[in-house]
Amino acid sequence: MDEIQWTPESQQAKGAKIEIPDVLPLLPIRDIVIYPFMMLPLFVGRDLSIRAVEESLARDRLIFLVAQKNASEDNPNPDDIYRVGTVASIMRMLKLADGRIKILVQGLIKGEIENYLQQRPFCEVKIRKIVEPALEEPSIEIGALMRNVKEKIEQILSLKNLPPEIVMVTDNVSDPGVLADLVASNLRLKIEESQAVLEIVEPVTRLNKINDLLTRELELSNMQARIQNQAKEEMSKTQRDYFLREQLKQIQQELGEGDERAEEITELKKQIEKAKMPGDAKREAEKQLKRLEQMHPESSEAALVRTYLDWLVDLPWGKKTKDNLDLQKAKYVLDEDHYDLEKVKERILEYLAVNKLKKKIKGPILCFVGPPGVGKTSLGKSIARALGRNFVRISLGGIHDEAEIRGHRRTYVGAMPGRIIQGIKQAGSNNPVFMLDEIDKVGTDFRGDPSAALLEVLDPEQNHAFSDHYLNLPFDLSNVLFICTANLLDPIPPALKDRMEVLRLSGYTNEEKEEIARTFLIPRQFGENGVSKNDLEISKDGLTRIIAQYTKEAGLRNLEREIASICRKVARKIAEGKKDPVRVTARNLHLFLGPPQFIPETEQEQDEVGVATGLAWTSTGGEVLYVEASLSKGRGNLTLTGQLGDVMKESAQAALSYARSQARKLGIEEEFYQKLDIHIHVPAGDIPKDGPSAGITMAIALISALTKRAVRREVAMTGEITLRGRVLPIGGLKEKCLAAYRAGIRAVVLPERNQKDLEEIPKPLRRKLEFVFVKNMADVLKVALLRSAASADTLRRIHKDKKAARKEKGALKRETPLEKLRRERVVHV
Repeated sequence: MDEIQWTPESQQAKGAKIEIPDVLPLLPIRDIVIYPFMMLPLFVGRDLSIRAVEESLARDRLIFLVAQKNASEDNPNPDDIYRVGTVASIMRMLKLADGRIKILVQGLIKGEIENYLQQRPFCEVKIRKIVEPALEEPSIEIGALMRNVKEKIEQILSLKNLPPEIVMVTDNVSDPGVLADLVASNLRLKIEESQAVLEIVEPVTRLNKINDLLTRELELSNMQARIQNQAKEEMSKTQRDYFLREQLKQIQQELGEGDERAEEITELKKQIEKAKMPGDAKREAEKQLKRLEQMHPESSEAALVRTYLDWLVDLPWGKKTKDNLDLQKAKYVLDEDHYDLEKVKERILEYLAVNKLKKKIKGPILCFVGPPGVGKTSLGKSIARALGRNFVRISLGGIHDEAEIRGHRRTYVGAMPGRIIQGIKQAGSNNPVFMLDEIDKVGTDFRGDPSAALLEVLDPEQNHAFSDHYLNLPFDLSNVLFICTANLLDPIPPALKDRMEVLRLSGYTNEEKEEIARTFLIPRQFGENGVSKNDLEISKDGLTRIIAQYTKEAGLRNLEREIASICRKVARKIAEGKKDPVRVTARNLHLFLGPPQFIPETEQEQDEVGVATGLAWTSTGGEVLYVEASLSKGRGNLTLTGQLGDVMKESAQAALSYARSQARKLGIEEEFYQKLDIHIHVPAGDIPKDGPSAGITMAIALISALTKRAVRREVAMTGEITLRGRVLPIGGLKEKCLAAYRAGIRAVVLPERNQKDLEEIPKPLRRKLEFVFVKNMADVLKVALLRSAASADTLRRIHKDKKAARKEKGALKRETPLEKLRRERVVHV
């Protein structure tokens, strides 16, 4: 906006000649109040305002200018506009390149809105002209008042940045009302004060109001000048910001407004009292608050202390959520969110039961170990919902810095508390369910070992006084229920593993996956993809085939993705207007998901020599491995292929040593190792394999090749072998049995010491499999190898001792047939 101009005398004469109508276009203006006899440019940009200007120009160039109450309102309603304004004449109009209009207006006379005639396409109002009462003859009091106002204008001119022409204009003004309007327009008052002056009709009253405002402005200007003079004596470049703050502070004090600094200190005191801190923390907070009071508010140290105090008062030192001690309700919530996982649910209900009987107990440190996608993370959320607690989760995957756990000391720039304290603050209570996700993926480098920092967090004997480097105060974590998750236990340091109660979550059987998909996954994907039960049906055989041939996992993530893919394809058909319901079966499944991605390993078509069926455990579940052994003329070299690990290679060496030591009993030529090269291969050579549990499988494949006795194709086996032929226990029993069942194998050879682990296997699966428990390789040979006439001839040739031959012949007659295995579910050999 350009400089305001005043032409009171000529304007009065012009106002007398112009006839002002009662109906005029309305132009709401922002941040300024227009007075009569005022001339100034305005920029018009709003559509309604532009149309009002165009209508005014089309008529008699008169328009009614009224100030808005709220300058930020782009589309003001009648309630957002003052009722008293000024009738103005548009002197000039210029259209700008950006679409706005620049107009030059002159105020003519005051007016008041009686009512709004229209609001579109522009505002049009009916006004009542406000005629000021004429003064009969200026009295001495009025003259003194006008002189006082003019003198104050001259005084304030040197203190405030006012245009010097205003003094010459005021000297020539003899009307008190015009003088009041002239001064008000140059004082830079607030919009409310300017409007209040405009609405005063009586000229002398208006001039008195201006006199009061001038007195206030003059006092403020004098105070500002005094502050500037005092501050300039000590000011330098580095003190400039301080000087401006001091100005503001002095002005606030003179106006009687509150001191923000004092208010901040008072508020922090209240928050410290309200936080219910322990004694040590409260004393430290009060000490830091006293330091803050003595510091300059703009110093860097003050900002650090203020941030530290904010953390102290925001932490839930005494805030605790009330546990839901209704065991039936908690069990219902856990069952509602997750299928099976009985061990975990039982452990949580035990914790609730103890908490119900004993009010103060330490939170357990649980560790869920299992393959991806079995529901470890979502189980943590479900536990929090069942207990009625807040839930917070942090991911530890890829963390290398110890400070991520313990925080940085306050001496460092940008220091913050560690993730544990941040999580507690986020939870808002001191007893949340705190999930430490992917604890097996914590790294270590030159910045420290985060797993070592976790030792204090996850130790119930120490975490009641956990000390974060940033806070440097003990915080009680004993009420927190910590839940860690991991895919593997091996990478977790032993000291950390010892502090946690490990609960294993193994993979799901196909039947369990089917039940979970029906209960949880399919309804969830229907909802997320906007598909209803009437639009899509997935048959039982279709779902079974999805699980068997389109996913290969212990968990459920890929299964849910495949179901989501089907839902999206059906959603597209519905969106294209095809309303016919869709039924997905095993026959038409390929139309939605393409050809099968995984063809499961199946039972061999016939019994073969030198091929044994083994079972392996992987992070995604169990697998069936076919171990092959072949012989060729040579010098006794042993070749191992299939990307085998060191432990698996050692198992093959142990199997060969056992075969050499038992050559006479097995009917093998004792010097075979000098004449033959042995090659043991485990297919799927691109997949790394390791572990001792394939020991008996490699031994059976090797002995089968040496004795020419075929291996029973319907028998799978797992177990570690020693040099003396003992069969040692293995892990991952459930996953291995699941793999055997998926491959169509119904007889499984297991170490005898694994019999106790049968409880891990679901009862439906136990009923469908036949288990043979063995102590040594002799027991395995009886079950796994078929009788061969050639091997019997070899035995008779080698064993000249008739008694030994009869004993061996009797052992062969006692060979357990598979039919007997099928009659007896569990066989002890």
